[in-house]
Amino acid sequence: MQVCPRIRSHLKKEIMKSSSSSSGVSLARAEAFLRLLSILVLVFTACLIGFTSQTTLIFSTIKKTATFRDLGALQVVVYVDSVAAGYNFLQLTKGFISAKLGGKLVNLPYVTVTWVCFLLDQGAVYIVFAANTVALQGCMFAETGESSLQWMKVCNRFTRFCLQIGVALLAGYLASFLMAVLSSLSAFSLFRLYSPKQFLLLKPTN
Repeated sequence: MQVCPRIRSHLKKEIMKSSSSSSGVSLARAEAFLRLLSILVLVFTACLIGFTSQTTLIFSTIKKTATFRDLGALQVVVYVDSVAAGYNFLQLTKGFISAKLGGKLVNLPYVTVTWVCFLLDQGAVYIVFAANTVALQGCMFAETGESSLQWMKVCNRFTRFCLQIGVALLAGYLASFLMAVLSSLSAFSLFRLYSPKQFLLLKPTN
């Protein structure tokens, strides 16, 4: 028995809609997992830098305590990572509430919300990466010194402190990588709404 063309077209649309819905659920779960993992790594980085300290004697008489406040770039990393963790938590909460409400969290077009999330994710990953890189540059001076600027090595006196800061910066780069993957998912969620044939033309909604 031959299927009527109209019924065949309807079945094809239903299959495509079902496939798109399943893909959307998988994407949302992957995003939620990556955001949760990013939050944990960002909090770990900020706490490790913020609570690390070491006290030692300088020139056998002067007692000096090294903390993250001794390097402005480390303070920036603590603040930036804390804000980034809070941002990802808000995004995670938004996704959870939106799923419970069937996607009707705010009274804005879906494409507008997706654009905002995409731009915020892009900005967050660049800022976290930049802050981490600036801190790494400062820590390299602490490790090697700089004779032209008469900066002495300090990591030979604060070995444990420098080691823990190094671990924290590695965790910061891991967080940057996770957030870069999140940004890629945001880009996919956004640009799949547009036609592949015409620039920035939204696909028709059925």
